[in-house]
Amino acid sequence: MALHKLKTAAGLAVAMALVSGCSSTQTADDAAAAEQAAAEAAAQAAADAAAAAAAAQAEAEAALQSVYLFEFDTSTLSAEMRAGLDAQAAFLRDKSGVVRLEGHADERGSPEYNLALGERRAQAVANYLAIQGVPRAQLEVISYGEEKPAVEGYGDAVWSQNRRVELKYVD
Repeated sequence: MALHKLKTAAGLAVAMALVSGCSSTQTADDAAAAEQAAAEAAAQAAADAAAAAAAAQAEAEAALQSVYLFEFDTSTLSAEMRAGLDAQAAFLRDKSGVVRLEGHADERGSPEYNLALGERRAQAVANYLAIQGVPRAQLEVISYGEEKPAVEGYGDAVWSQNRRVELKYVD
């Protein structure tokens, strides 16, 4: 009978050891699963934050004026242009990317003259942005002259839309 009690006690001890061993494995598995879930949640939160930041930047870029129209045969910046360029400068000072300033002219005048006029217009915008604190390394100037009209056609209403500088973010 004592032997039977001893066997029963030993069996109970082994069973308890197995049960406690299983429960600690289950606890470890639960902890690992919780840790993995937390890591996945953190990664998802980081991805959501990055997407929100990219969307906010795209929205800020879209809100900025990107086309500046000039009077006939001039590269002088108007007060209205300067106000829009001030907002661009504030945005660019906080951004490391490059902006391409594309100068354009209407079809009147020779192709060579219009190419030079588009260059002067783009340089006028670049100079103003640089004075406002935008590093020159962020400004890329190019002239298309009359080669890339915004609007096709004939007349002052059409030509006025083609005398412009467009700001395009490269990076």
